[in-house]
Amino acid sequence: MNKRALVVGGAVVAALLVALIVRSLLGGGTPKVEAAIPQPRVVTKEVLVAGSDLQPGTPLNVNSVRWQAWPSSAVDGSFITQDETPSLAEAVQGTVVRAPMVAGEPVTNTKIVHADSAGFMAATLAPGMRAISVAITTETGAGGFILPNDRVDVLLTQQNEGSQHSFRTRTVLSDVRVLAVDQTYKEDKDQKVVLAKTATLELTPAEAMTVQRAQASGTISLSLRPLVEGNARATADRQNTQADSDVTVIRYGHGDHKE
Repeated sequence: MNKRALVVGGAVVAALLVALIVRSLLGGGTPKVEAAIPQPRVVTKEVLVAGSDLQPGTPLNVNSVRWQAWPSSAVDGSFITQDETPSLAEAVQGTVVRAPMVAGEPVTNTKIVHADSAGFMAATLAPGMRAISVAITTETGAGGFILPNDRVDVLLTQQNEGSQHSFRTRTVLSDVRVLAVDQTYKEDKDQKVVLAKTATLELTPAEAMTVQRAQASGTISLSLRPLVEGNARATADRQNTQADSDVTVIRYGHGDHKE
């Protein structure tokens, strides 16, 4: 009996050994453990991007842009980074969009223009409009109180034919936007007086020619409009006002009657 048991036990052990050998040959057993290679960490920089779609001529402000992490390897030299300009307000101060940008697109130095740059005026013009400058004085420019983004009426004063002291004034354009005013400051009796030489107006091409003809035929004056009226009429609906007014100038007790 013992002999038979030993034979059976030996057969079982041999079978187990054969099974282990076959399993190892077929790839079984404990799987081989390989060390995981860590992925390299992506280094980023905070760059200025558009917060929404931006069109040319749009002034930038803190609400229209934001900082966003960007791979350092993809940061171009024209990008505006937080490392160079930590303040968001400082990054957009006095800037206007020069080329269209979509939301999330980096704001680059080639797509914006600063107020002190040569292209600033062109960037602030509305599509289809033109900028033209007219010569003014303190007397013809509302006493020096006209400032950029004010709206004015353009008046033309001419001398009546055959009358040395009679003049006619009419409004040639109304509700015109002032783009810029060439002004200096001069101390006069402890008060700052604005002395303007030119005012740059935003006009349609046809209006620009009207103003040029007016400058050549008489004296141009600007009449300041109240802020409460805002942009009373759209540029496309703006019409010339042909309101004429005759004025007789009396000098040394003599004058001409109105014609």
